[in-house]
Amino acid sequence: MRLLIVDEDLARHDRYRAVFASLDAPVFDDGVIEFSLRDDAVSRGEMGDFEYVYHRALTEAAAEVRRSVVSGQPFAIALIGSLQNDNIGAVSHALREADGNLNLAFVVDDQDDAAVNLRDIAAPADKVFFLTGSYDVDEIGQTVLRLAARWQADRELGDIRARLARQHVLLGEQAAELAANESRAVHLANHDPLTEAPNRVAFLRAVAERARQPGVFAVATVDLDRFKFINDTLGYVTGDEVLRQTCRRLEEVAPENSLIARLAGDEFGLLFDTAGDEAAEMTCDRLVAGCHLAMRVLGHKVQTSVSAGVVVSHEREVHDPLDLMRKADLALDEGVRVRRAVQDGLSRSIERGELDVLFQPILANGSLQIVGFEALLRWYTDEFGPISPATFIPIAEESDLIHELGDWVLARSLDAVKTWPDHYVSINFSPRQFGRINFVGHLMETVQRAGVDPRRLQIEITETALFDDVERAAETLYRLRQMGFRVALDDFGTGYSNLYNIRKFALDALKIDRSFTEGLVREPVSAAIVRSIAQLGQALNVEVIAEGVETEAQVALLTAAGASHFQGFLFAHPLRSEDARSLAENGLVAEQQECDPVAIAPMILV
Repeated sequence: MRLLIVDEDLARHDRYRAVFASLDAPVFDDGVIEFSLRDDAVSRGEMGDFEYVYHRALTEAAAEVRRSVVSGQPFAIALIGSLQNDNIGAVSHALREADGNLNLAFVVDDQDDAAVNLRDIAAPADKVFFLTGSYDVDEIGQTVLRLAARWQADRELGDIRARLARQHVLLGEQAAELAANESRAVHLANHDPLTEAPNRVAFLRAVAERARQPGVFAVATVDLDRFKFINDTLGYVTGDEVLRQTCRRLEEVAPENSLIARLAGDEFGLLFDTAGDEAAEMTCDRLVAGCHLAMRVLGHKVQTSVSAGVVVSHEREVHDPLDLMRKADLALDEGVRVRRAVQDGLSRSIERGELDVLFQPILANGSLQIVGFEALLRWYTDEFGPISPATFIPIAEESDLIHELGDWVLARSLDAVKTWPDHYVSINFSPRQFGRINFVGHLMETVQRAGVDPRRLQIEITETALFDDVERAAETLYRLRQMGFRVALDDFGTGYSNLYNIRKFALDALKIDRSFTEGLVREPVSAAIVRSIAQLGQALNVEVIAEGVETEAQVALLTAAGASHFQGFLFAHPLRSEDARSLAENGLVAEQQECDPVAIAPMILV
């Protein structure tokens, strides 16, 4: 333990030595304790377990205190006697600034006692003490011993507090780590590690919780089609990324406040509130349609689609989560069975003579003269009756059947157009067909073999086919236009068009999707979109063909918006080849045409 004596009077230093000597403490001889008359004179010695250091000037004393703190050997007590030109306040501030834990003991004469102003003393006040009167041996000695004991106790208490503080921080960190580990464990127990979506356990619990609440809800199971083929051909890394992207897509197209979970493998679950059976089926239809897209995965172009089965849980029914899941799986299996039956039947549809191509007129606004016909593929089966293209075309696109069907439609359409006076035929080509190797060369070879001028064939391409690879699409469309083919961008406004890129494409027409035409009268947004498309068509100097025209009110609004051509049931339903030829020869639209059977036939939902 170290003591600091600060006093200008060297004689008092001797008196302190006498005090410590009287305590039976050994004092080293003058060979160890050196005295000097210089202002910064210092002498050192030891008293039992005490080491004491003398200084005459405050500046050097404060520097000594600072050094002691840095070296880890701080002073316990500073005995301060008379210092010329330094009052008690200045001394206490200087030493307290050097070491806040130092005990200050001022030894003052009786006549100086009244001059002490406690407000001038640097805090903490419980570490400042005064000894008045003569240098009484017992008083100074006992004061030193008591303050030394107190200083030691304060240090030990400070160490304990520091250790407790460190322990508190450590316990806090451990508690936070435990909480984080618990949170991670709970998350892992309830979420799929690949997609981060809730897993089967969490999904079943959510279904059970929803079943205890009032209202109608639906449980659907969703399977990713042809996932084994993706894994086998592109690898499991690509397959994992397809699952992640499919999960994100499901979350985007699912109803608000619904729950998407990955149940196992390529199977997902969907829990959502619904108004009833029909509304639930419509929700699943939108979900299936929204997941039918081409995605770019690790450099591969992957065409994805899903199948869904749904069960609706009405109020006052038994809501067992496992039973609901089982029924949804059965519905999915039935849908898959029907889907496979459709695919198998489609592969034999040409040889069975079940396919037909109908033609719907496209008319010029104003004159209502027929300028062309759109070719529409129809399939009539003994097992299912008429099947909508919305059902069988996506199935055909998942395999090479789309190429076989597309070539068949192209051949039948070219046979028909040769019998028309000067009209063109407009044929839809899927993204897979458009991405076919030597697509342009194949088309040119086909029309030449059929003896048809390329200018009489309009190629309808969706935005999905173009914007998957903009540069390649632009080059392909340019070559088609150079060879004389017409090009129309189908279902415009329903995809993800980049208007900056559209100017790169060589187009003859933009086709307004029927959903916007249907909403013209009742939806201001649809009317605004139609006007924008018409203005864009005028700016690009291309035709604007409105599909799905069924009322005179729509014609009036489309004319005001700037549409240049019409197509829809108001003018004619899709016609068989011989009826289309007759209409083309007359150049007029009959008031009533035979209704397209598919337009009124029930749709097989897959």
